[in-house]
Order: sequence, then structure tokens, then C-alpha cells
Amino acid sequence: MTNVILSGGNGTRLWPISRSHMPKQFIKITSNYSLFQDTILRNKIFTNKFLIVCNEQNYFIAKEQINQLINEFSLDLDVEFILESIGRNTAAAIIIASLYLDKNEVLLVTPCDHTIKGEKDYKKAVNKAILNSKEDYISIFGIKALSANTAYGYIKAHNEDVEKFYEKPNLDKANEYKLAGYFWNSGMFCFKAKHLLSEAIEHALDVYEMCMYAFKSVSKSKPLLLNSELMKNIPDISIDCAVMENSYKLKMVRSKFYWNDVGSFDAIYDELPKEKTNAITYKNEKPLLINSSTNLVIANNKKVVLLNVDDLIVIDTRDALLIAKKGKSEDVKDVVKKLNIEGSSITQEYPLVHRPWGTYNLLESKDNYKFKTILVKPKHRLSLQKHYHRSEHWIVLKGTATVTIGKIKKLVHVNESVFIPLGTKHRLSNKGKSNLLLVEVQVGDYLGEDDIVRYKDDYKRIG
Repeated sequence: MTNVILSGGNGTRLWPISRSHMPKQFIKITSNYSLFQDTILRNKIFTNKFLIVCNEQNYFIAKEQINQLINEFSLDLDVEFILESIGRNTAAAIIIASLYLDKNEVLLVTPCDHTIKGEKDYKKAVNKAILNSKEDYISIFGIKALSANTAYGYIKAHNEDVEKFYEKPNLDKANEYKLAGYFWNSGMFCFKAKHLLSEAIEHALDVYEMCMYAFKSVSKSKPLLLNSELMKNIPDISIDCAVMENSYKLKMVRSKFYWNDVGSFDAIYDELPKEKTNAITYKNEKPLLINSSTNLVIANNKKVVLLNVDDLIVIDTRDALLIAKKGKSEDVKDVVKKLNIEGSSITQEYPLVHRPWGTYNLLESKDNYKFKTILVKPKHRLSLQKHYHRSEHWIVLKGTATVTIGKIKKLVHVNESVFIPLGTKHRLSNKGKSNLLLVEVQVGDYLGEDDIVRYKDDYKRIG
């Protein structure tokens, strides 16, 4: 069996802690591990084979978090990737994953932005779904609706037979569905690859054909990187609408484990431990709440103080502050839409950016200068590159940098600096056994990340 992990979402309802370059599934919100890591840890009891479907810009984040688990728990994992150049919803992701794997392989398809508790009940549900797959059925995991939640889709079922799917309802309908004993649609599935593909051919031939075309054009690449032009031709549709709602091969597994899709700040409030009814998480400076209750506060580095207020959501990050009314956090997605219409990059970019060689952290950016810290992992190096519009100053804070500037190669130690003139080929390497940390100051008339020409690169990012 292979656990197919769907990791292409942007988590717009959790902005500003979730951005398209660092979505919610990779952020450590409710535990010491990210939701993505928790998914792997949860499913390693069934298999050591994982197929990650994610946006290509999140590839190195996913790899880094997987490597952390391998090192920490001494895991033997067989991990492969399908990288989407653009997102086309769950139908494309699941059909292409089924094309990628052996046709007789059992696929456990799971989103990676959920909280699941109750290992015994979870194991029982998954094993039931695996048995169903061997009888040529596609299983969907239904969670008994415990509240009238408007953020979830619903399933009407009789025993194991699915009678109807319902999209996310308004509050009146959600109450009606709860009282009628409907189930939340968890978005988790289990099936043999060949059975999903046959159902896709029968019920969503247009989606299947475009997926097959995109897959065949790059099927020999590893990781599998799907062409953006071909991806655009795939209909943007969920697997529920494309296949499941029309299939007669569907069984619902009644699942008793605790499930929360952690899709809103209200859901995060429910997950976090409480201090006098308030849910607080922070870095460095603990928030101070005076005569205030049932608030959610996520603080970055500032001292956050709440005085005489209740039922607020306060989310402080380095570059954004969100204050919202509790119970209305679903509307954050509308804020993201408006920011995108305004042309703001704050919905996409995150101060901490992952690269295959390490990370950089944006400290400050103005029209003609930018400050960053750069961390280079041991035995890694950046590409041989140059910039047309900026010069750079590097100051080493920790470790020893091996720096190439033109034809000159030199060592730069702690508290030493080096200058890279505009238009000069250069390279930064860490040949040591510990992390290299430095401050980079960029000065120029254009400071975009696309002002880079690569000549040589260990990670095949030429151009």
C-alpha cells in the first residue's frame, strides 16, 4: 500500500500564518510537528511507501520535513513526489497519482492538513477500507457530524452505501444535516489504482484524458514535474464532483476517530490548550491578557496585550497583523482574495524561505535595499550566479564561508565580511560540519528574487 498525501493547498483561511510559499500543512501550529509530518507519522504503521503530491515551490520544504522525521525516528521511508506547477484540485492530483503507481497498488489518499486522534479507531477504519479495496470498492471515510459546521462537506449514507454528497452548506442546512445523522466528508479515500482509473474513465473521461496527456509528457522524470501548460488544460474539479458522486463502486467507512481539518482559526482555537479559556501560542514574548476570555492569540515576537476584550482572533506575524471576530474566521479567505486583487505579494511570500541548500529569512525590504539572514547547511552550496541589478554584502555570523567572486576564492570567518559587485559571478559554500549563518545586505534598483542568472547548480536550477 502507498499513502498518497495531498499537499497542494494554500490554506487561505489561515492567512497570515499560512501563505502559498509556506502553507498551513508545513507550519507547526498545534504540536511539535507540522500537520504534514503528523500525517506521515500517523500512516507509517500501515506502510513505508509515500507519494507526495504538492506544489513545486513546496518541494524542498516537504523534503526537509521528511528528512527531519527520518533522522529523529530512524525511519526507513520510500518517498516519491509528484510536483504540480499549478493546482488543479483533487481530481487531477488523485488521477495522476493512480497513473503513477502500479495499477494493483492500494492507495490510501489523505490530505495532510487534518488533526486525527484515536489511533485504535483510526487503524480499524483504515484496515476496513483496505479490505473494501480488495473487493474492488472505493472507500471514503465519513465522520459523524458532531456540530453544524459550515466548513465541511456532508455525506448521506445508509450503512456503508453512499446515497448523496452535499457541498459546504449554510448554517440552516448544516443544522438540518446534523439532525438527520449525516457524516462529514473527510476527503480521505482508499482504493486500488486500477479501480479509481476505471471509474474516472467512465464518469470523468475529459479529466482523465487531460491527466493522462500531462502525465505521459513527463512520466520519466523524478521527481515527476507536471508541465504548467498541460496542467492548465485539466478541468479544475474535485474528485467528489468528477468521480465519487457518480460511482456505484463507493463504500463509506463509518469512522469513530477524532477528526478536525484545522481549516480555520476557530478550529485552531479548539485544538490548542486553554489558559483560562484563552488559547495562546507565541515566540519569545508571552501575550498578556487582562480581563479577557475565549480569545485566540498567535504572537510572533511582539508583546501582545489584550485588555477587556472577548472572542477575538489576534494573529501577529513579522509582516502582517490580523484581528478578527471569533466565529467569523472563515471570512479570512475573502481578505486573501482582496489582497490578491490589490496585487499584494503578502498572501504568497513568507519571511522564512526554504531552499535546497538551507533557508533565508527576510528581515527588512525597502525600495533600494534588503536585509536577510542566510543559513547554509553543512556540505551545501548555492549556485554559481550573478545579478544584473544589485550588489551584495555578506557578514558571517556563524561558521566559515567559502566564497567565490569572479576568479577569486576565499574563506570568510565569523565577524568578517565580503562585497560582491553588481554583475559579478559568485558562489557561497559551506564546507564545514555545522550550519553557516550570515547576514546579506542587498543594494540596487531592483531586488526581486528573479534577478538571478545561474551558471552552475547542484540542484539543476540553471537559468
